[in-house]
Amino acid sequence: MGYNRGVRVCCFMLVMLLFSCTNGEDPYSFYTWNVTYGDIYPLGVKQQGILINGQFPGPQIECVTNENLIINVFNGLDQPFLISWNGVQQRRNSWQDGVYGTNCPIPPGGNFTYTLQVKDQIGSYFYFPSLALHKAAGGYGGFRILSRSVIPVPFPPPTADYTILAGDWYKKNHTDLKAILDSGRDLPFPDGLLINGRGANGYTVTVDQGKTYRFRISNIGITTSINFRIQGHKLLLVEVEGTHTLQNSYDSLDIHLGQSYSVLVTADQPAQDYYIVASTRFTSQVLATTAVLNYSNSAGTISGTPPGGPTTAINWSLEQARSIRRNLTASGARPNPQGSYHYGLINTTRTIRLASSASIINGNQRYAVNSVSFIPADTPLKLADYFNISGVFSLGSIPDSPTGGGAYLQTSVMAADFRGYAEIVFENPQDTVQAWHIDGHNFFVVGMDRGQWTPASRLAYNLRDTISRCTVQVYPKSWTAVYMPLDNVGMWNIRSENWARQYLGQQFYLRVFSASNSWRDEYPIPRNALPCGRAVGRRTRSKDYSETVKSHD
Repeated sequence: MGYNRGVRVCCFMLVMLLFSCTNGEDPYSFYTWNVTYGDIYPLGVKQQGILINGQFPGPQIECVTNENLIINVFNGLDQPFLISWNGVQQRRNSWQDGVYGTNCPIPPGGNFTYTLQVKDQIGSYFYFPSLALHKAAGGYGGFRILSRSVIPVPFPPPTADYTILAGDWYKKNHTDLKAILDSGRDLPFPDGLLINGRGANGYTVTVDQGKTYRFRISNIGITTSINFRIQGHKLLLVEVEGTHTLQNSYDSLDIHLGQSYSVLVTADQPAQDYYIVASTRFTSQVLATTAVLNYSNSAGTISGTPPGGPTTAINWSLEQARSIRRNLTASGARPNPQGSYHYGLINTTRTIRLASSASIINGNQRYAVNSVSFIPADTPLKLADYFNISGVFSLGSIPDSPTGGGAYLQTSVMAADFRGYAEIVFENPQDTVQAWHIDGHNFFVVGMDRGQWTPASRLAYNLRDTISRCTVQVYPKSWTAVYMPLDNVGMWNIRSENWARQYLGQQFYLRVFSASNSWRDEYPIPRNALPCGRAVGRRTRSKDYSETVKSHD
């Protein structure tokens, strides 16, 4: 019965999309995902994992620029569930973003059909469960967007394309981790690291000598940055979160929480097996794990000691980050060169300074942005905004700059005007590295440095060829500045990628608003939008769909 209901939802959504603003020539792909619990043993201890179609990690999504994805998710857990799509911009469509500020959770035993279009995007990303501490139990997977065949790619096609999902892991179940945070404490240090859901030497990549392979590496952990390296092999960086880069060669790469990198690796060493290594960065205790790079003509098994990597050195990582530049002549998702968008020549319309902090509020550990520690409302903010439900949130409930005052609890939403151009400065006065993600947008990382940001810091901005991405690190007692076009109407989550900090308040929402009320700016609420909170009983459409289409012609 549930399956038939899901099929009907998919068919209905397909018919709906044929009337919508999506390009009729763009293809469709359909997925049915069953989310369940299952026993997993990634660190040798039995745990309750979150599986998708019985898999941990979940199924890979592979699509092409502008493709439409219809993903029907059935929730077989005993808890509400949502999936979010890290880096997928959801153009004009924050209704599909899959975070609690935009979507009601899928109830146990229920389903929801996501309708995504990867509009004008390429690159390497991942999806993950966004509620509670589900991310610490699995439910994540790779998400790659390939270039259209008519768009040139600035390197020869690799022999094969591999996704590497690496990150920290706890032996405790996600419910126990959530209970720790709910009790007012912070999470302990992780128990280990995983590569594609497996512990030491549990995952193997087989290559042919002399050939070149693409590795798409994402840090899907919840608390720590990692360093990634392959014994005896260079990493040729070619893409970062949808931007083709200058093709610099590295011995290893620092990959911070929520970030994705794409490298080419040539199997140009003697025929044997080599270690693939991920290790923690900026931690007093260094955790590491390994996978195996297996040459198909190797005569023996892997042996010896895995190669070491950087541990606590900040300047090394800072200089590496600054070396990552945009390839100005390469095409992105569109045929025009990436360098044709002169981000540094556009006047900013607004400066937003965001300072992180840690505080004790009502005896509990909390984290804040500009002294505001976010608390979820009883109704998703996007629904409250659409239905004009009062009392759920207030615009301007988080200031544009640090206040220096004590932290307090608030459902924080910042207002922004569509087609503005913002300078956003992330300020980190604490002694731990942080990572920040902005849903619905890419931004240009124009500067980062140690110490306190001041207006004079702008003199050192890279206004020509910096990288464009969606997740950026902020080093301890440092700042990072980005330029961001406010070109996507909707309600968008800005969050710490440290999941404990995010859960305990280090996030807020940016409402990018257009007064035109046009489909050119934002798609209407989906007919299958789930109701919850004070939105229960509200109609998702006020008139017939065909009438709505005609009124926007």
